[in-house]
Amino acid sequence: MAQTASVNGVSRHPVQLQPMQVPKASDVLANDLRERILRGEYPEGTALPPERELTSQTRMSRTTVREALRILEVQGLVTIKTGRSGGAFVQQPGGESVATSVSLLIRGQQLRLTALLETREAIEPACASLAAKYRTDDDLSALDAANEDIGDLDGSLESFLRANIAWHLAVATASHNELLTGFMSALSAAIYSSTENTAFVDTAVRQTTLRAHKTITDAIRSGDSAAAMRRMTKHVHGYAEAVVQVEERTEIDLPDK
Repeated sequence: MAQTASVNGVSRHPVQLQPMQVPKASDVLANDLRERILRGEYPEGTALPPERELTSQTRMSRTTVREALRILEVQGLVTIKTGRSGGAFVQQPGGESVATSVSLLIRGQQLRLTALLETREAIEPACASLAAKYRTDDDLSALDAANEDIGDLDGSLESFLRANIAWHLAVATASHNELLTGFMSALSAAIYSSTENTAFVDTAVRQTTLRAHKTITDAIRSGDSAAAMRRMTKHVHGYAEAVVQVEERTEIDLPDK
């Protein structure tokens, strides 16, 4: 039982409090605005009140309001324009937001190349399967254009790599799933920036890549989800095995954008 202390004739019970985490005012405001945006209270393109008005409404300092808006800008929920007709305008997060978050995770956690390859093997066959179900004529045109560029065996290594990434991203885009597309955008950039492509990519690799891409594209075009998934699984697994054999570096070096 707690002991009672007497101070100046007044009985006082000892009180033990735990440390309290008090959120920053800017975080509180950013959280409130974020929830309103995500609930659809502020449609895309809506101009938020000017800083002076937000300061008056919230009774927070102008510095706090500016910091809250910067938080939302980094999260891709507002875009800030300068000038007389400027201000903070609402935008809905898209695939780019996912790609940015995944890229930051890759860089911040210093993920190993094998972890990225394993993630790609888990995700990309699903992209191919969904692409076979939901692809449009424009999606097929993008796949064909990338394959045509990949087939230029006299082209530079850089042009081959750009076309290869374009094809894989086109498959993800054809899935019409923004989460998968965002993941693939970040994964592709990380994998290719971390691979010693000069030592890895030769004429045989280019030819093998083109053949694999064409068979997968054919399955997507014909709407055969099972074949698209099976062929993509074989393709990305074969690539992962080949990269691991020749790639001595295992740490990810993803350049800042």
